[in-house]
Amino acid sequence: MAKMLVCYYSRTKHTQHMAEAIADGARQVPGVTVDVKPVSKTQAKELLEYQGIILGSPTYYGSMAADLKRLIDDTVAFHGQLDGRVGGAFASSANIGGGNETTILDILNAMLIHGMVVKGIFTGDHYGPVAIGDVDARARTNCQDYGKALAELATKLHG
Repeated sequence: MAKMLVCYYSRTKHTQHMAEAIADGARQVPGVTVDVKPVSKTQAKELLEYQGIILGSPTYYGSMAADLKRLIDDTVAFHGQLDGRVGGAFASSANIGGGNETTILDILNAMLIHGMVVKGIFTGDHYGPVAIGDVDARARTNCQDYGKALAELATKLHG
């Protein structure tokens, strides 16, 4: 059984809607439990409870929101203890070319430094799901598919 966390920062609810769609996809995998939490209600130490961690943020100046960065910075206290866990990221922005991919890659860089396993997607949004504004049908499908793919990987590695 794999336990997954979808943690996000959202001011406009666009990133929150993405988190909910990712969780819906992950819940399609038998034996997976999923918690969806805003970063404001998540302590860094809690990440150790999960076999899969998916973090999401709106894009601010080409990177993640400070609140999510603070959570990641706080994980230095247990550096190396997330080794082998499944990680993923997602982002929203106001427009095309708004920095979604750089935001996702910043999050994934931190996960790779922790030794986490990151899965690319060969169709759809390759690094992780993105939305321009609120979630449309394309973004919702990509979010659900991403959640399912990461849950399947977490089950294979930790189930």
